[in-house]
Amino acid sequence: MKNLSETVSEVNMQENVVHESLPQIPVATSVTCCFVLAVLYVGSLYIWSTKHNRDHPTTVKRRFASVSMVMLAAPFFVYFFSSPELLSRVPFPKLLGLRLEGLWQAVVIPYALTVLLFLGPIFVNMQNESVRSYFDLDYWKGSFGSIIWVRNHVMAPLSEEFVFRACMMPLILQSFSPLVAVFITPLFFGVAHLHHIAERLSLGVNFSSALLIGLFQFIYTTLFGFYSAFLFARTGHVVAPILVHAFCNHMGLPDLQDLWQQDLWRRVVAIVLYFAGFVGWIFLVPLATDPSIYDNTLYWNA
Repeated sequence: MKNLSETVSEVNMQENVVHESLPQIPVATSVTCCFVLAVLYVGSLYIWSTKHNRDHPTTVKRRFASVSMVMLAAPFFVYFFSSPELLSRVPFPKLLGLRLEGLWQAVVIPYALTVLLFLGPIFVNMQNESVRSYFDLDYWKGSFGSIIWVRNHVMAPLSEEFVFRACMMPLILQSFSPLVAVFITPLFFGVAHLHHIAERLSLGVNFSSALLIGLFQFIYTTLFGFYSAFLFARTGHVVAPILVHAFCNHMGLPDLQDLWQQDLWRRVVAIVLYFAGFVGWIFLVPLATDPSIYDNTLYWNA
């Protein structure tokens, strides 16, 4: 059985083979396209002149509309700037991670893997009885009736993963090896979230606090971007990062204050599950994302 370090070593040995398996485009072309897509995505959030904050229903609905336009435009970058040879031999939807082969695996396995990572926080939530609400029909009616919930759990994961993964990764992978590509595209994703600094300043947050929060968010979103890009390259499916993104948005960052408010034995169990989940995730990542499981030979040779 392979651990993560062995997988990285294997990738380093295979990376030239994988790199040559895709027809190449200039680095300047792929990077420029990704930069323009990132600017278009963030810019679409601010084309509207409004006095309302980002959570106001009017603002959210307008941003839904403008981001949807970016989603429609993004595939044209892949189509017009990809290698003609690649386009002639691979169905275009497959380049975007839209295919049926290995679909159920891409839906179930990466999601279950991410649930394992959040084993500790899930246990803490169970102690607070918040898990019971998931079995309440009124909870789901209220959630889908909340435009903020739909933004965080549906529109944001769908639009961000489609633009930053399904449309950027195919371009970057035509200029770099998969391992390098996994570390490049998340930088665009992280930088694209720095606009929240300006939003916090507009709400009256002082500059140093807004900058500190913004930098933390950049680090967090970039780290998640590494994982999301890795899932896309390994599975060849965009549905995997979309579902994982939605789950991570739902869970948020672990609430350590809530953890320490638990009874002693619950706290000990939670801490054990925190570490067990993380160690288990590290161990299973290379196994659960083996490209052969997903019939993925396009972006990452098994």
